[in-house]
Amino acid sequence: MSEETTIGMVSKPGTRESIATDLRLLGVESEMVLIVHSSLSSIGWVNGGPVAVIQALMDVLTDKGTLVMPTHSSELSDPVHWQNPPVPPEWQETIRETMPRFDPHSTPTRQMGRIAELFRTWPSVKRSAHPQMSFAAWGQNADFVTDNHALEYSLGEKSPLARVYDLDGSILLIGVGYDRNTSFHLAEYRVPNPPLMRSGAPWMDGECRIWKEFSDVDFDDELFPSIGLANEQTSTVKIGQIGAAQCRLMSQRSAVDFAQEWLSKRKKRP
Repeated sequence: MSEETTIGMVSKPGTRESIATDLRLLGVESEMVLIVHSSLSSIGWVNGGPVAVIQALMDVLTDKGTLVMPTHSSELSDPVHWQNPPVPPEWQETIRETMPRFDPHSTPTRQMGRIAELFRTWPSVKRSAHPQMSFAAWGQNADFVTDNHALEYSLGEKSPLARVYDLDGSILLIGVGYDRNTSFHLAEYRVPNPPLMRSGAPWMDGECRIWKEFSDVDFDDELFPSIGLANEQTSTVKIGQIGAAQCRLMSQRSAVDFAQEWLSKRKKRP
């Protein structure tokens, strides 16, 4: 989206202070544990862009809160699964052999948006060590959220999503839909016998770089919009605006529990 378009979306510029005000009106409070999925362009023109948005989030949460964002790097994966676009089969082995290993400081995010990409480099932000499904966190519980992120079952019980669940955190969607609500993946792991797949990524075994294969759930986020809208009928989901962006704030634990029940009932159907 062009800067000219974002200017036309709002009647006045967004600022660090105006975004903080909108966050509070929506229900974001100090000391919350908050996982954020965002689209900067949906907010309209913001003075300072992603810097102002991150500052506003930190202002509201304070350093006694915890701010979490997905910082996934899905390009560090087995090219046999790539679809958008696929690569020629004869390239795949070369790609596996030469793919740079994950580095929490230098590996960029992919398709996470400008806010998350900047957040991963922010001072005092910690990033989990998963080569594909990392999360970044800042604040009181940053270490607890990001430490010990298991390679296998990347969004399951040994992931930052589960640690946010343990902390009874909240989810904030800024200008994005339920298809971006990564927390619903945690529910997929909690349904009995989820479908599995094999994945792979470059990995360090001592001083040696190797190609490491591991098991994971075969994700299906096509159902997430239906789950999210159904959850709104039974749980408290606060809907409001941050600038021009429609936003939703909800309990992560409630959303995950609902998604687990929804998926379990669907699976039992003949």
